Amino acid sequence: MNFTFLVNIGANLAKNLKFIQERYNPEFLYMKAIEVINNKLEVRESQLPELKDDEILIKVKAAGLNRADIAQKNGFYPPPPGASEILGLECSGIIESVGKKVSSKKPGEEVIALLAGGGYAEYVACPEYHAISKPDALNWVEAASIPEVYATCWLNLFMEAGMKKGDKVVFHAGASGIGTAGVQLAKVFGCDSFVSAGSREKIDFCIDLGASAGEIRSNDIFASIMDWSPKGADIILDPVGAEYLENNLQVLGMEGRLVIIGLMGGAQSNLNLGHLMIKRQKIIGSTIRARNVDKKNEIMKELSNKVLPLFDQGLLKPIIHEALPFSQCERAHAIMEANENIGTVSYTHLRAHETLRYLVCRLLLE
Repeated sequence: MNFTFLVNIGANLAKNLKFIQERYNPEFLYMKAIEVINNKLEVRESQLPELKDDEILIKVKAAGLNRADIAQKNGFYPPPPGASEILGLECSGIIESVGKKVSSKKPGEEVIALLAGGGYAEYVACPEYHAISKPDALNWVEAASIPEVYATCWLNLFMEAGMKKGDKVVFHAGASGIGTAGVQLAKVFGCDSFVSAGSREKIDFCIDLGASAGEIRSNDIFASIMDWSPKGADIILDPVGAEYLENNLQVLGMEGRLVIIGLMGGAQSNLNLGHLMIKRQKIIGSTIRARNVDKKNEIMKELSNKVLPLFDQGLLKPIIHEALPFSQCERAHAIMEANENIGTVSYTHLRAHETLRYLVCRLLLE
């Protein structure tokens, strides 16, 4: 091998490296993502997320659909400052790369992640501790239904409302993703639950899942709650808001906790403060998306330690109404908007672009 030959190899390599740097500048690195265009969903090319030093990049395998996504699509729930404009608050996937300061995760690990946004895409970035190991017993679609739904339940039932063995717990929208998760958690931790839902089919499903009783929301659900628990409920988890507020407080027991996690029934209502004081009740308004990084770290740590093992033990199970490809994103939203679902709706991933392309570019451009 002569010297000229080596020089030519070096020159060609330098030329090729320069080409890669120019061709795959981050400004030209794209992925497929679902974007909101005039309140409609479209699959488009979008820039890959910029990875911060304390974040991990996840190749998305599946993503969960939540009502917050629908609210954001319709312009009622903007993402927190600094969060991705792309919808999607939970996903499952494989870690593609990690930031310089990440110490607890490494590429190739299978994870589920709680997101501030960005899940409706081929790749998403999030703080390292907002992702936890995927339960071995679950497939990708099942795993994607866990982070937002169960983190919301754990935060509001246990950390906010202090749910304990023997409590009587009401879940409005009991057949939703959060409702079906809450019913299962209540059963596992020794609590009785009552659900309201839109049909007898949904009520029966929740009772089979572990609820003690339930009522169709077109009937007098609050009279039925008092028949079920004459002393009132200890906890009510409510995504409805104003429409149910007065009646919720009437059926909430002494020192009961009403946790409002949604406003599907409006944001303004009357409030009898005397009744609230006499019964020493608490009204807790709660969202998880805008919580700070440290609080989400705490929630996900507890989820990992106290909830995920229950899936591997068969004590909890994901409730998936339907899993659709990203290309049917409008259909997925239509299912939830029409309240057709029992449990969650999930997206399966699109075929990701070549991993090597992304990694080479990152290495060359650092």
